Amino acid sequence: MRSRADRIRHTVGFELIGLVLLTGFGSFLLGFDMQHFGALAVVFSLLAMLWNYYYNRLFDQWLLRRRGTSIKRQRDRVVHALLFEGGLLLVTLPVIAWWLQVSLWQALAMDIGMVLFYLVFAYLYNLAYDRVFPVVEGAVPAQC
Repeated sequence: MRSRADRIRHTVGFELIGLVLLTGFGSFLLGFDMQHFGALAVVFSLLAMLWNYYYNRLFDQWLLRRRGTSIKRQRDRVVHALLFEGGLLLVTLPVIAWWLQVSLWQALAMDIGMVLFYLVFAYLYNLAYDRVFPVVEGAVPAQC
């Protein structure tokens, strides 16, 4: 399992890179002011960081109990990304509608766009992160 410091490094890196990409692409593609859209992205980033830390910890613990290892296979990565984004969707939909003054249907379309962006981004980021900072099998972290 990963240490607390490793999980924090993972989460902060994920959110910073995702925030920059989402703000740039989102404001350009949707036609919203970059500062207004960026502020929404920062709120989502803070929510997502909290969710990311606890969700990843719980998912790894589940894998460890189920298979005896927290190393993710291809199928685990797909399930991991889908469940993560599904949970976040429940919180973000009403916030998007209110913040951007759009209907719930428009907010849903935007949220689906963000989910698709983050599904791809999460998969690629986690794959790269695991290669740069591999899990050492059998190592016991100081704190989880």
